[in-house]
Amino acid sequence: MDRIDTVKVPKALPRPAAAAGVAKVLALICSRRPRKDLPLDRLRDRVLFETAYVCGARATEVRGLYVEDLDLRLDDEHVRIHGKGGSVRTVLLDDRGYVALLNLYLARAGYTAGPLFRASINSRGGSLSYDAAHHPWQGCCAQAGVEIDIHQLRHAHATELINAGVSIEAVRRRLGHASTETTQLYALLDDKVADAEIRAARRHRDRTSH
Repeated sequence: MDRIDTVKVPKALPRPAAAAGVAKVLALICSRRPRKDLPLDRLRDRVLFETAYVCGARATEVRGLYVEDLDLRLDDEHVRIHGKGGSVRTVLLDDRGYVALLNLYLARAGYTAGPLFRASINSRGGSLSYDAAHHPWQGCCAQAGVEIDIHQLRHAHATELINAGVSIEAVRRRLGHASTETTQLYALLDDKVADAEIRAARRHRDRTSH
C-alpha cells in the first residue's frame, strides 16, 4: 500500500458569471441613481449584491458586515471583511459609483452603527439572514432571464481581476484565500477564456478565407 500513489481529485474550475449578466440583474433591482421614492429594502438589496461583486466577498461575509467595518475616508475607502476561520482582511473600495451608492444607502437608512444589512421585519435590527439575501437575488435573476448563483458574483470579480492582469497574490489577498493554489484556478479559467477567443478568431478567419 505504501507504494501506491495518492489519488488526487482535481478541483473543479469556478463558474464566474458574465459581467453583462450581473449588470442586468443589478439594474433590475435599482439603478445606481435610485428614485427618491424607492423602498429602502430595494436599495439595500442593490448595495448588498454589489458589495459581494465589487469586493469579491462571500454572501455570508457580506450579510455579516457592520457599519463599523467601513472606512469611508474620501479617496481611501476600505471595508474590513470577516472571513473563514476568524480571518480578517481589508478590501479597497475602488469603484466610485459603488461608494456613492453605499453612502446614499447609509444616509437613507440612518445607520451609524450595527449591522449594515438588516431585515425589514426585524424590529431589533438584526443582520439579514442568508435566505432573506438569497431569495431576492434568485427572483431578480429569473426576471432578468439569467442563471447566476449568488456565489458566482465572487467568481466574476476574481476572473475580471485576473483578466485585467492583477497578480495572483493580490487576488488571493482580496478574496481571502488561504493559499494561492485556490486562486490559481482563476488563472486556469483565464487560459480557457483565451482559448475560446483564439478558436473564435480562427473560425472567423477560416470562413472569410473561403
